[in-house]
Amino acid sequence: MTTKRALTVLAATAAAALTVTATTTSAAAPARAAACGAGYVGLTFDDGPSGTTTKLLDALRQNGLRATMFNQGQYAAANPSLVRAQAAAGMWVANHSYTHPHLTRLSQAQIDSEISRTQQAIANAGGGTPKLFRPPYGETNATVKSVAARYGLTEIIWHVDSQDWNGASTDAIVQSVARLTNGQIILMHDWPANTLAAVPRIAQTLASRGLCAGTISPQTGRAVAP
Repeated sequence: MTTKRALTVLAATAAAALTVTATTTSAAAPARAAACGAGYVGLTFDDGPSGTTTKLLDALRQNGLRATMFNQGQYAAANPSLVRAQAAAGMWVANHSYTHPHLTRLSQAQIDSEISRTQQAIANAGGGTPKLFRPPYGETNATVKSVAARYGLTEIIWHVDSQDWNGASTDAIVQSVARLTNGQIILMHDWPANTLAAVPRIAQTLASRGLCAGTISPQTGRAVAP
């Protein structure tokens, strides 16, 4: 093969490869849009990090899911490597108070301590600075909200409670996910075995309904595209 002919062949091959790459890339976006045609929902897991966090992260990754992890500050401080693992797995790390108290029964100074120490613990562990805050038990009032706002936090409750903290079966957890609609958020927890077992079916349920796991907007408090 002459040098001129070889160069011509190489040029044609490169052009074809570029065409395939461009076609593949342009096709990927519509494919994603179609897969998420019914919108986005927020999967949230409270009370970590814990001894089951690694398995939960593995299950979420294997099933193409991302979630918001509402961590307790005391556990983030004790397990910084797990906070880093959450972030590395593509999860969003958020504030769930330091010791999980009933905040509405505390003084403003005590509420401030619970929230500020958790912000620091998560940041120190490599989880970034949280933008979202979930009060323990979903209990809140004007004081809790004002303290959270002082730290640039948006308060996030939930639309659907999976009841996994109350011994809900894997089937019941999956059924609760099936009730979600665009923008809504579901409460789950880091530690229940039934929640971990439900993850593959949660992914299947969302996919069958054209929903994707999204991030939670600090502006609207609703699930949106990542």
